[in-house]
Amino acid sequence: MLAGVGLSIASGAVLAQNSGLTRTIVGKEDVSVPGREAVVARVELAPGIHAGRHTHPGDEISYVAEGQAELLVEGQPPRLVKVGESFVVPAGVVHDAHNSGTTPTRLIGVYVVEKGKPLATPAP
Repeated sequence: MLAGVGLSIASGAVLAQNSGLTRTIVGKEDVSVPGREAVVARVELAPGIHAGRHTHPGDEISYVAEGQAELLVEGQPPRLVKVGESFVVPAGVVHDAHNSGTTPTRLIGVYVVEKGKPLATPAP
């Protein structure tokens, strides 16, 4: 889930953002919407870590493969997402995730984003 800072997206690249957050790109393909692409990533959030407030230049669709995290989406109450659950964060919406547990949280994230833009941008 979840934060990145103006990093290039290359298939198979590991994008380390905050210490304790990694996003490993496992695939990237054009979609039927002109100027957009789908980026698939394995995301890991270490215990006790916040992803950091950020946005994406497109929708994020994620599945919790292991662990759990508190999803903090601006304008919504906090939501606990657990293994086996999914969530969607619309394009441009500020959000964060916090792993308050004792084991890593692992997600599969699909980002349908504008081509040529950073996958994630920090938010104030």
